[in-house]
Amino acid sequence: MKHRNSKADARNLRQLMETIVSIESVEDCRRFFADLCTPAELQSLADRWRVVQLIDKGVPYREIYQQTGVSTATVTRVARSLAQGHDGYRRILDGKAERR
Repeated sequence: MKHRNSKADARNLRQLMETIVSIESVEDCRRFFADLCTPAELQSLADRWRVVQLIDKGVPYREIYQQTGVSTATVTRVARSLAQGHDGYRRILDGKAERR
């Protein structure tokens, strides 16, 4: 089991986020995430983002499942994050995310 250090973990996460926002092109971003994530992880992230967009449009959960193949449990978790999370999805959807 990996020993956790919350300060180091927070620093590492911040460095990752800073790295992501520093990426200047879609192609560089694609390359970075292709190296960082497994293909399954990357597909899961893309699927969740698609689910966010469909929920925001009011598409019923069952229809989202039919369109994406994402389980209804995942759709429900994404919807909960959209409604009660850290407002990240909403800020991006509404174009309110801070620019550097």
